[in-house]
Amino acid sequence: MNFSSQLLEDAVNEFAKLPGVGQKTALRLVLHLLNKEQEEVSHFGRTLIRLKEEIKHCQVCHNISDHNTCSICSAPKRDAATICVVEDTRDVMAIENTNQYFGVYHVLGGLISPMDGIGPSDLNIDSLVQRVATTPVKEVILALSANMEGDTTLFYLHKRLKDFQIPITTIARGIAFGGELEYADEITLGRSILTRVPYENSLIK
Repeated sequence: MNFSSQLLEDAVNEFAKLPGVGQKTALRLVLHLLNKEQEEVSHFGRTLIRLKEEIKHCQVCHNISDHNTCSICSAPKRDAATICVVEDTRDVMAIENTNQYFGVYHVLGGLISPMDGIGPSDLNIDSLVQRVATTPVKEVILALSANMEGDTTLFYLHKRLKDFQIPITTIARGIAFGGELEYADEITLGRSILTRVPYENSLIK
């Protein structure tokens, strides 16, 4: 792609680094911003800078938050004794959109993936174990994507948590194997939460 301006090319290249954004889409976005008023573009830039500089992770569940404790963990009406373990914030949002779950969460920050060099120590697993060990917990729901990395993580988490003698469940496999949780429709995901089963029952004997 030939550019008439180095500044334009640099901006397009930065936008093209975003997931799912190719050069043509990046160019369209940059030209759109160029046609906006200066204050609108400045506000856009300031918003992104504030996001990066001021965003926090909840000290309890590791979800993205504006405060040290997120609105879910601090909500008095949530069932703090039921913990739903998810891969990232997108999965929290997906489950919240079902309006079928009223417990709290624990965000791992990824899945175990030896091929990508991601091991248990790279995830928020130790803090989950500590949380279960030090607070009253009546159930841990493992709501991870139905793929190889998700199953590997499920197996490891079950091994770490089984000695606490609390129910460890996994969402029902209404989600197709290989599917990402965040892309599941709300009805399917909601039913998967409601019809969760003990993790041991999901293992192939």
